[in-house]
Amino acid sequence: MILNDLLLCAGLGVPIMAWWGHGRRGGWLFLLINAVILMVTVLLALLYLQGGTLQTKNQAFRVDALSLVFIVLDGVIALSTAWFSRSYFAQEQDQHPFSRAQQRLYYGSFQGFFFTLLLALLTNNLGILWVALEGATLSTTLLVSFLRTHEGLEAAWKYFILCGVGLAMALFGTVLVYYAAVPVLGTGSQALLWSQLKAHANVLNAAVLSVAFVFVLVGYGTKVGLSPLNTWLPDAHAAGPSTVSAVLSALLLNVALYAVLRYKSIVDIAAGPDFASRMLLVFGLATLLIAAFSMFRQRDIKRLFAYSSAEHLGIITFAFGLGTPLALFGGFLHIIGHSLSKSSVFFSVGQAIQAHGGVRDLEKLRGLLHRQPRLAWALLLSGLAILGMPPGVLFLSEFLIIGASLQSAWVSTPFLLLGLGLAFAAIFPRLRDMIFAPASAQAPKILPVIGLVPVFVQLGVVVMLGVYVPSFLQLWISQAGGILHG
Repeated sequence: MILNDLLLCAGLGVPIMAWWGHGRRGGWLFLLINAVILMVTVLLALLYLQGGTLQTKNQAFRVDALSLVFIVLDGVIALSTAWFSRSYFAQEQDQHPFSRAQQRLYYGSFQGFFFTLLLALLTNNLGILWVALEGATLSTTLLVSFLRTHEGLEAAWKYFILCGVGLAMALFGTVLVYYAAVPVLGTGSQALLWSQLKAHANVLNAAVLSVAFVFVLVGYGTKVGLSPLNTWLPDAHAAGPSTVSAVLSALLLNVALYAVLRYKSIVDIAAGPDFASRMLLVFGLATLLIAAFSMFRQRDIKRLFAYSSAEHLGIITFAFGLGTPLALFGGFLHIIGHSLSKSSVFFSVGQAIQAHGGVRDLEKLRGLLHRQPRLAWALLLSGLAILGMPPGVLFLSEFLIIGASLQSAWVSTPFLLLGLGLAFAAIFPRLRDMIFAPASAQAPKILPVIGLVPVFVQLGVVVMLGVYVPSFLQLWISQAGGILHG
Protein backbone atom coordinates (compact mmCIF):
# COMPACT_ATOMS: atom_id res chain seq x y z
CA MET A 1 0.00 0.00 0.00
CA ILE A 2 1.46 3.32 -1.05
CA LEU A 3 0.57 5.02 2.26
CA ASN A 4 2.79 2.54 4.11
CA ASP A 5 5.52 2.97 1.49
CA LEU A 6 5.53 6.74 1.96
CA LEU A 7 5.79 6.43 5.73
CA LEU A 8 8.49 3.78 5.35
CA CYS A 9 10.59 6.01 3.08
CA ALA A 10 10.34 8.94 5.47
CA GLY A 11 10.85 6.80 8.57
CA LEU A 12 13.92 4.97 7.25
CA GLY A 13 15.46 8.33 6.44
CA VAL A 14 15.73 9.15 10.15
CA PRO A 15 18.20 6.38 11.17
CA ILE A 16 20.06 6.72 7.86
CA MET A 17 20.69 10.44 8.46
CA ALA A 18 21.39 9.89 12.16
CA TRP A 19 24.08 7.33 11.29
CA TRP A 20 25.60 8.55 8.01
CA GLY A 21 24.45 12.19 7.84
CA HIS A 22 27.78 14.01 7.99
CA GLY A 23 30.11 15.71 5.55
CA ARG A 24 29.29 16.03 1.85
CA ARG A 25 27.74 12.56 1.92
CA GLY A 26 25.20 13.75 4.49
CA GLY A 27 24.02 16.57 2.26
CA TRP A 28 23.65 14.28 -0.75
CA LEU A 29 21.84 11.61 1.28
CA PHE A 30 19.46 14.21 2.67
CA LEU A 31 18.70 15.40 -0.86
CA LEU A 32 18.28 11.86 -2.24
CA ILE A 33 15.93 10.69 0.52
CA ASN A 34 13.63 13.66 0.13
CA ALA A 35 13.70 13.39 -3.67
CA VAL A 36 12.43 9.81 -3.31
CA ILE A 37 9.77 10.95 -0.82
CA LEU A 38 8.57 13.62 -3.25
CA MET A 39 8.34 11.07 -6.07
CA VAL A 40 6.24 8.76 -3.89
CA THR A 41 4.10 11.75 -2.90
CA VAL A 42 3.48 12.62 -6.56
CA LEU A 43 2.52 9.00 -7.22
CA LEU A 44 0.15 9.17 -4.27
CA ALA A 45 -1.45 12.30 -5.74
CA LEU A 46 -1.89 10.60 -9.13
CA LEU A 47 -3.53 7.58 -7.51
CA TYR A 48 -5.88 9.88 -5.62
CA LEU A 49 -6.82 11.77 -8.79
CA GLN A 50 -7.60 8.46 -10.47
CA GLY A 51 -9.47 6.66 -7.70
CA GLY A 52 -10.33 9.09 -4.90
CA THR A 53 -9.74 8.56 -1.19
CA LEU A 54 -7.07 6.03 -0.21
CA GLN A 55 -6.88 4.19 3.10
CA THR A 56 -5.31 1.11 4.67
CA LYS A 57 -7.41 -1.93 5.56
CA ASN A 58 -7.46 -1.12 9.27
CA GLN A 59 -8.36 2.52 8.47
CA ALA A 60 -5.43 3.74 10.60
CA PHE A 61 -4.02 5.71 7.66
CA ARG A 62 -6.08 7.60 5.15
CA VAL A 63 -5.58 10.23 2.45
CA ASP A 64 -8.33 12.45 1.10
CA ALA A 65 -8.26 15.78 -0.74
CA LEU A 66 -7.77 17.77 2.48
CA SER A 67 -4.71 15.88 3.67
CA LEU A 68 -3.25 15.53 0.18
CA VAL A 69 -2.87 19.30 -0.25
CA PHE A 70 -0.63 19.42 2.81
CA ILE A 71 1.21 16.17 1.97
CA VAL A 72 2.30 17.40 -1.46
CA LEU A 73 3.41 20.72 0.05
CA ASP A 74 5.40 18.80 2.66
CA GLY A 75 7.17 16.85 -0.07
CA VAL A 76 7.99 19.92 -2.16
CA ILE A 77 9.28 22.04 0.73
CA ALA A 78 11.27 19.12 2.16
CA LEU A 79 13.10 18.65 -1.15
CA SER A 80 13.77 22.38 -1.62
CA THR A 81 15.05 22.59 1.97
CA ALA A 82 17.34 19.60 1.37
CA TRP A 83 18.72 21.28 -1.76
CA PHE A 84 19.30 24.61 -0.02
CA SER A 85 20.77 22.90 3.07
CA ARG A 86 23.73 21.54 1.12
CA SER A 87 25.22 24.97 0.39
CA TYR A 88 23.80 26.68 3.48
CA PHE A 89 25.15 24.13 5.94
CA ALA A 90 28.56 24.14 4.25
CA GLN A 91 28.78 27.90 4.83
CA GLU A 92 27.59 27.51 8.44
CA GLN A 93 30.42 25.07 9.05
CA ASP A 94 32.92 27.76 8.08
CA GLN A 95 31.64 29.92 10.96
CA HIS A 96 30.81 27.12 13.40
CA PRO A 97 32.96 24.01 12.84
CA PHE A 98 30.52 21.19 13.61
CA SER A 99 31.61 17.73 14.69
CA ARG A 100 30.32 14.66 12.87
CA ALA A 101 27.90 14.02 15.71
CA GLN A 102 26.48 17.54 15.40
CA GLN A 103 26.08 17.15 11.65
CA ARG A 104 24.24 13.87 12.12
CA LEU A 105 22.04 15.53 14.73
CA TYR A 106 21.15 18.30 12.26
CA TYR A 107 20.21 16.01 9.38
CA GLY A 108 18.63 13.36 11.59
CA SER A 109 16.46 15.91 13.41
CA PHE A 110 15.38 17.43 10.11
CA GLN A 111 14.40 14.05 8.68
CA GLY A 112 12.58 13.22 11.92
CA PHE A 113 10.71 16.49 11.62
CA PHE A 114 9.57 15.67 8.08
CA PHE A 115 8.57 12.14 9.13
CA THR A 116 6.41 13.31 12.04
CA LEU A 117 4.62 15.83 9.82
CA LEU A 118 3.88 13.15 7.22
CA LEU A 119 2.64 10.86 9.97
CA ALA A 120 0.29 13.60 11.21
CA LEU A 121 -1.08 14.12 7.70
CA LEU A 122 -1.45 10.45 6.80
CA THR A 123 -3.07 9.18 9.99
CA ASN A 124 -6.82 8.79 10.37
CA ASN A 125 -6.48 8.48 14.15
CA LEU A 126 -6.72 11.66 16.23
CA GLY A 127 -4.57 10.08 18.94
CA ILE A 128 -1.74 9.33 16.51
CA LEU A 129 -2.16 12.86 15.15
CA TRP A 130 -1.41 14.20 18.63
CA VAL A 131 1.60 11.87 19.04
CA ALA A 132 2.98 12.98 15.66
CA LEU A 133 2.74 16.67 16.54
CA GLU A 134 4.41 15.96 19.88
CA GLY A 135 7.23 14.29 17.93
CA ALA A 136 7.45 17.35 15.67
CA THR A 137 7.80 19.50 18.79
CA LEU A 138 10.74 17.45 20.05
CA SER A 139 12.58 17.46 16.71
CA THR A 140 11.96 21.19 16.25
CA THR A 141 13.36 21.89 19.71
CA LEU A 142 16.61 20.18 18.70
CA LEU A 143 16.75 22.16 15.45
CA VAL A 144 16.07 25.56 17.04
CA SER A 145 18.80 24.99 19.65
CA PHE A 146 21.23 23.45 17.15
CA LEU A 147 23.77 26.30 17.13
CA ARG A 148 23.99 26.07 20.95
CA THR A 149 24.02 29.84 21.40
CA HIS A 150 22.42 31.44 24.46
CA GLU A 151 19.71 32.89 22.21
CA GLY A 152 19.04 29.51 20.60
CA LEU A 153 18.81 27.60 23.86
CA GLU A 154 16.47 30.21 25.34
CA ALA A 155 14.24 30.17 22.23
CA ALA A 156 14.17 26.35 22.19
CA TRP A 157 13.24 26.21 25.86
CA LYS A 158 10.49 28.79 25.37
CA TYR A 159 9.19 26.91 22.34
CA PHE A 160 9.21 23.58 24.17
CA ILE A 161 7.39 24.92 27.24
CA LEU A 162 4.69 26.86 25.37
CA CYS A 163 4.03 24.17 22.79
CA GLY A 164 4.13 21.50 25.51
CA VAL A 165 1.40 23.32 27.42
CA GLY A 166 -0.54 23.75 24.18
CA LEU A 167 -0.27 20.06 23.33
CA ALA A 168 -1.42 19.13 26.84
CA MET A 169 -4.59 21.16 26.19
CA ALA A 170 -4.97 19.53 22.78
CA LEU A 171 -4.64 16.11 24.41
CA PHE A 172 -7.43 16.98 26.84
CA GLY A 173 -9.58 18.05 23.88
CA THR A 174 -8.82 14.71 22.19
CA VAL A 175 -9.85 12.84 25.35
CA LEU A 176 -13.14 14.77 25.39
CA VAL A 177 -13.82 13.79 21.78
CA TYR A 178 -13.16 10.16 22.68
CA TYR A 179 -15.51 10.50 25.66
CA ALA A 180 -18.25 11.83 23.37
CA ALA A 181 -17.67 9.05 20.82
CA VAL A 182 -17.58 6.00 23.12
CA PRO A 183 -21.39 5.76 23.61
CA VAL A 184 -21.83 5.66 19.83
CA LEU A 185 -18.70 3.95 18.49
CA GLY A 186 -17.67 1.91 21.52
CA THR A 187 -14.25 1.71 23.16
CA GLY A 188 -11.14 1.20 21.08
CA SER A 189 -9.56 2.92 18.13
CA GLN A 190 -12.85 3.34 16.22
CA ALA A 191 -13.78 6.17 18.59
CA LEU A 192 -10.68 8.11 17.51
CA LEU A 193 -10.88 7.58 13.74
CA TRP A 194 -11.66 10.88 12.05
CA SER A 195 -13.67 9.23 9.26
CA GLN A 196 -15.89 7.41 11.78
CA LEU A 197 -16.30 10.48 13.97
CA LYS A 198 -17.42 12.59 11.04
CA ALA A 199 -19.80 9.91 9.78
CA HIS A 200 -21.52 9.78 13.19
CA ALA A 201 -21.04 13.41 14.23
CA ASN A 202 -24.75 14.21 14.09
CA VAL A 203 -25.45 11.80 16.99
CA LEU A 204 -22.46 12.75 19.17
CA ASN A 205 -22.79 14.98 22.23
CA ALA A 206 -22.60 18.50 20.79
CA ALA A 207 -21.87 20.20 24.13
CA VAL A 208 -18.87 17.96 24.85
CA LEU A 209 -17.51 18.38 21.33
CA SER A 210 -17.85 22.17 21.58
CA VAL A 211 -15.80 22.21 24.79
CA ALA A 212 -13.30 19.85 23.17
CA PHE A 213 -12.88 22.21 20.22
CA VAL A 214 -12.01 25.11 22.54
CA PHE A 215 -9.17 23.08 24.04
CA VAL A 216 -8.04 21.84 20.63
CA LEU A 217 -8.05 25.33 19.12
CA VAL A 218 -6.10 26.82 22.00
CA GLY A 219 -3.76 23.81 22.14
CA TYR A 220 -2.93 23.34 18.47
CA GLY A 221 -3.38 27.09 17.94
CA THR A 222 -0.19 27.52 19.96
CA LYS A 223 1.67 25.70 17.18
CA VAL A 224 -0.31 27.46 14.43
CA GLY A 225 1.01 30.77 15.77
CA LEU A 226 -2.34 32.28 16.65
CA SER A 227 -2.25 35.32 18.94
CA PRO A 228 -1.75 35.63 21.85
CA LEU A 229 -0.24 32.14 21.89
CA ASN A 230 2.58 32.80 19.41
CA THR A 231 5.24 34.46 21.55
CA TRP A 232 7.60 31.54 20.81
CA LEU A 233 7.41 32.09 17.06
CA PRO A 234 9.68 35.14 16.50
CA ASP A 235 12.28 33.84 18.96
CA ALA A 236 12.45 30.40 17.35
CA HIS A 237 12.69 31.85 13.84
CA ALA A 238 15.43 34.28 14.82
CA ALA A 239 17.58 31.86 16.84
CA GLY A 240 17.53 28.78 14.63
CA PRO A 241 19.24 28.25 11.27
CA SER A 242 17.38 29.80 8.33
CA THR A 243 16.51 26.34 7.02
CA VAL A 244 14.63 25.77 10.28
CA SER A 245 12.85 29.12 9.93
CA ALA A 246 11.74 28.09 6.44
CA VAL A 247 10.17 24.78 7.49
CA LEU A 248 8.59 26.25 10.62
CA SER A 249 6.68 28.78 8.50
CA ALA A 250 6.05 26.64 5.45
CA LEU A 251 5.19 23.31 7.10
CA LEU A 252 4.75 23.17 10.88
CA LEU A 253 2.21 25.99 11.13
CA ASN A 254 0.20 24.47 8.28
CA VAL A 255 0.07 20.97 9.79
CA ALA A 256 -1.06 22.35 13.16
CA LEU A 257 -3.83 24.24 11.34
CA TYR A 258 -4.72 21.03 9.50
CA ALA A 259 -5.30 19.36 12.89
CA VAL A 260 -7.66 22.17 13.92
CA LEU A 261 -9.58 21.85 10.66
CA ARG A 262 -10.09 18.12 11.18
CA TYR A 263 -11.76 18.79 14.52
CA LYS A 264 -13.75 21.71 13.10
CA SER A 265 -15.29 19.49 10.41
CA ILE A 266 -16.67 17.22 13.16
CA VAL A 267 -17.89 20.01 15.44
CA ASP A 268 -19.62 21.81 12.54
CA ILE A 269 -21.88 18.79 12.00
CA ALA A 270 -22.51 18.13 15.70
CA ALA A 271 -23.01 21.69 16.96
CA GLY A 272 -23.58 23.71 13.80
CA PRO A 273 -21.00 25.75 11.87
CA ASP A 274 -21.37 29.03 13.74
CA PHE A 275 -19.56 28.09 16.96
CA ALA A 276 -16.21 26.98 15.52
CA SER A 277 -16.33 29.46 12.63
CA ARG A 278 -16.72 32.47 14.91
CA MET A 279 -13.77 31.37 17.00
CA LEU A 280 -11.59 31.05 13.91
CA LEU A 281 -12.75 34.45 12.66
CA VAL A 282 -11.85 36.14 15.95
CA PHE A 283 -8.48 34.41 16.38
CA GLY A 284 -7.61 34.95 12.71
CA LEU A 285 -8.33 38.67 12.72
CA ALA A 286 -6.61 39.19 16.08
CA THR A 287 -3.51 37.36 14.85
CA LEU A 288 -3.42 39.35 11.62
CA LEU A 289 -3.70 42.73 13.34
CA ILE A 290 -1.34 42.03 16.25
CA ALA A 291 1.31 40.58 13.92
CA ALA A 292 0.98 43.51 11.50
CA PHE A 293 1.43 46.09 14.26
CA SER A 294 4.33 44.11 15.75
CA MET A 295 6.28 44.22 12.49
CA PHE A 296 6.93 47.95 12.82
CA ARG A 297 9.03 47.40 15.96
CA GLN A 298 11.33 44.75 14.48
CA ARG A 299 14.98 45.41 13.66
CA ASP A 300 15.91 41.77 13.14
CA ILE A 301 15.16 40.57 9.61
CA LYS A 302 14.21 37.04 10.70
CA ARG A 303 11.89 38.29 13.43
CA LEU A 304 10.25 40.59 10.87
CA PHE A 305 9.40 37.70 8.56
CA ALA A 306 8.43 35.51 11.52
CA TYR A 307 5.67 37.99 12.32
CA SER A 308 4.80 37.93 8.63
CA SER A 309 4.20 34.18 8.99
CA ALA A 310 1.84 34.84 11.89
CA GLU A 311 0.07 37.47 9.79
CA HIS A 312 -0.48 35.06 6.90
CA LEU A 313 -1.68 32.27 9.17
CA GLY A 314 -4.14 34.82 10.59
CA ILE A 315 -5.44 35.45 7.07
CA ILE A 316 -5.75 31.72 6.39
CA THR A 317 -7.50 31.07 9.71
CA PHE A 318 -9.88 33.94 8.97
CA ALA A 319 -10.69 32.43 5.55
CA PHE A 320 -11.51 29.04 7.07
CA GLY A 321 -13.60 30.82 9.68
CA LEU A 322 -15.69 32.37 6.91
CA GLY A 323 -16.24 28.84 5.63
CA THR A 324 -17.89 29.71 2.30
CA PRO A 325 -16.73 27.87 -0.85
CA LEU A 326 -15.07 31.06 -2.13
CA ALA A 327 -13.26 31.66 1.17
CA LEU A 328 -12.13 28.03 1.41
CA PHE A 329 -10.79 28.11 -2.13
CA GLY A 330 -8.91 31.31 -1.33
CA GLY A 331 -7.66 29.85 1.94
CA PHE A 332 -6.17 26.76 0.31
CA LEU A 333 -4.55 28.85 -2.43
CA HIS A 334 -3.10 31.07 0.29
CA ILE A 335 -1.62 28.06 2.09
CA ILE A 336 0.11 26.94 -1.10
CA GLY A 337 1.33 30.43 -2.00
CA HIS A 338 2.51 31.25 1.51
CA SER A 339 4.44 28.00 1.92
CA LEU A 340 6.29 28.42 -1.38
CA SER A 341 6.91 32.16 -0.95
CA LYS A 342 7.89 32.17 2.73
CA SER A 343 10.35 29.30 2.40
CA SER A 344 11.88 31.22 -0.53
CA VAL A 345 12.09 34.34 1.66
CA PHE A 346 13.94 32.51 4.43
CA PHE A 347 16.30 30.79 1.98
CA SER A 348 17.19 34.21 0.53
CA VAL A 349 17.43 35.84 3.96
CA GLY A 350 19.62 33.00 5.22
CA GLN A 351 22.12 33.50 2.42
CA ALA A 352 22.07 37.30 2.92
CA ILE A 353 22.85 36.84 6.61
CA GLN A 354 25.69 34.44 5.81
CA ALA A 355 27.10 36.88 3.26
CA HIS A 356 27.26 39.56 5.96
CA GLY A 357 28.94 37.39 8.56
CA GLY A 358 25.82 36.50 10.54
CA VAL A 359 24.41 40.05 10.80
CA ARG A 360 20.60 40.13 11.09
CA ASP A 361 20.18 43.87 11.74
CA LEU A 362 18.03 45.46 9.04
CA GLU A 363 20.07 48.67 9.21
CA LYS A 364 23.21 46.79 8.16
CA LEU A 365 21.68 44.56 5.48
CA ARG A 366 21.57 47.11 2.67
CA GLY A 367 22.46 47.51 -0.97
CA LEU A 368 22.44 43.86 -2.00
CA LEU A 369 21.72 44.74 -5.64
CA HIS A 370 25.06 46.52 -5.99
CA ARG A 371 27.19 43.60 -4.84
CA GLN A 372 25.11 40.41 -5.12
CA PRO A 373 22.52 40.91 -7.84
CA ARG A 374 21.32 37.29 -7.98
CA LEU A 375 20.75 37.16 -4.24
CA ALA A 376 19.12 40.59 -4.40
CA TRP A 377 16.68 39.42 -7.08
CA ALA A 378 15.86 36.28 -5.10
CA LEU A 379 15.09 38.34 -2.00
CA LEU A 380 13.20 41.05 -3.90
CA LEU A 381 10.97 38.65 -5.83
CA SER A 382 10.24 36.43 -2.83
CA GLY A 383 9.56 39.51 -0.69
CA LEU A 384 7.14 40.94 -3.23
CA ALA A 385 5.44 37.54 -3.50
CA ILE A 386 4.91 37.37 0.27
CA LEU A 387 3.46 40.90 0.18
CA GLY A 388 0.78 39.69 -2.22
CA MET A 389 1.90 41.69 -5.24
CA PRO A 390 0.46 40.64 -8.62
CA PRO A 391 0.79 38.39 -10.50
CA GLY A 392 1.63 36.12 -7.56
CA VAL A 393 -0.91 33.64 -6.24
CA LEU A 394 -1.12 35.45 -2.87
CA PHE A 395 -2.62 38.44 -4.67
CA LEU A 396 -5.31 36.15 -6.10
CA SER A 397 -5.98 34.38 -2.80
CA GLU A 398 -6.22 37.63 -0.83
CA PHE A 399 -8.57 39.05 -3.46
CA LEU A 400 -10.81 35.97 -3.11
CA ILE A 401 -10.76 36.12 0.69
CA ILE A 402 -11.65 39.84 0.68
CA GLY A 403 -14.51 39.11 -1.73
CA ALA A 404 -15.76 36.30 0.50
CA SER A 405 -15.55 38.59 3.52
CA LEU A 406 -17.66 41.23 1.78
CA GLN A 407 -20.26 38.58 0.96
CA SER A 408 -20.65 36.87 4.32
CA ALA A 409 -18.98 39.00 7.03
CA TRP A 410 -18.67 42.53 5.67
CA VAL A 411 -18.17 44.02 9.15
CA SER A 412 -14.79 42.28 9.36
CA THR A 413 -13.59 43.49 5.95
CA PRO A 414 -12.16 46.86 7.13
CA PHE A 415 -10.09 45.08 9.79
CA LEU A 416 -8.85 42.59 7.18
CA LEU A 417 -7.83 45.42 4.85
CA LEU A 418 -6.21 47.31 7.72
CA GLY A 419 -4.07 44.30 8.63
CA LEU A 420 -2.99 43.78 5.01
CA GLY A 421 -2.13 47.45 4.61
CA LEU A 422 -0.11 47.58 7.83
CA ALA A 423 1.86 44.48 6.89
CA PHE A 424 2.73 45.98 3.51
CA ALA A 425 3.78 49.27 5.12
CA ALA A 426 5.98 47.45 7.64
CA ILE A 427 7.83 45.21 5.18
CA PHE A 428 8.09 47.06 1.86
CA PRO A 429 10.32 50.00 2.98
CA ARG A 430 12.74 47.56 4.67
CA LEU A 431 12.78 45.35 1.59
CA ARG A 432 13.44 48.36 -0.63
CA ASP A 433 16.40 49.49 1.49
CA MET A 434 17.89 46.02 1.62
CA ILE A 435 17.88 45.85 -2.16
CA PHE A 436 18.38 49.39 -3.46
CA ALA A 437 19.92 51.52 -0.68
CA PRO A 438 23.65 52.38 -0.85
CA ALA A 439 25.73 49.37 0.11
CA SER A 440 27.31 49.19 3.55
CA ALA A 441 31.03 49.82 3.92
CA GLN A 442 31.73 46.16 4.62
CA ALA A 443 31.78 44.14 1.42
CA PRO A 444 29.62 41.02 1.73
CA LYS A 445 30.97 37.56 1.10
CA ILE A 446 30.08 36.17 -2.32
CA LEU A 447 28.23 32.86 -1.91
CA PRO A 448 27.49 30.19 -4.53
CA VAL A 449 24.21 30.86 -6.31
CA ILE A 450 23.29 27.17 -6.71
CA GLY A 451 21.60 27.18 -3.29
CA LEU A 452 19.05 29.70 -4.60
CA VAL A 453 17.77 27.43 -7.37
CA PRO A 454 14.73 26.31 -5.29
CA VAL A 455 13.85 29.97 -4.70
CA PHE A 456 13.45 30.76 -8.38
CA VAL A 457 11.70 27.45 -9.11
CA GLN A 458 9.16 28.00 -6.31
CA LEU A 459 8.60 31.63 -7.28
CA GLY A 460 7.92 30.48 -10.84
CA VAL A 461 5.14 28.24 -9.48
CA VAL A 462 3.81 31.14 -7.37
CA VAL A 463 3.56 33.38 -10.44
CA MET A 464 2.05 30.62 -12.59
CA LEU A 465 -0.68 29.92 -10.03
CA GLY A 466 -1.43 33.63 -9.83
CA VAL A 467 -2.16 33.67 -13.56
CA TYR A 468 -3.58 30.19 -14.11
CA VAL A 469 -4.79 27.54 -11.67
CA PRO A 470 -4.79 24.14 -13.45
CA SER A 471 -8.14 22.37 -13.65
CA PHE A 472 -6.94 19.37 -11.62
CA LEU A 473 -5.81 21.68 -8.83
CA GLN A 474 -9.14 23.53 -8.90
CA LEU A 475 -10.97 20.21 -8.56
CA TRP A 476 -8.62 19.07 -5.84
CA ILE A 477 -9.02 22.25 -3.79
CA SER A 478 -12.80 22.22 -4.30
CA GLN A 479 -12.95 18.66 -2.96
CA ALA A 480 -10.83 19.65 0.04
CA GLY A 481 -13.17 22.57 0.67
CA GLY A 482 -16.16 20.23 0.36
CA ILE A 483 -14.79 18.11 3.21
CA LEU A 484 -14.88 21.19 5.44
CA HIS A 485 -18.01 22.85 4.04
CA GLY A 486 -20.08 19.69 3.61
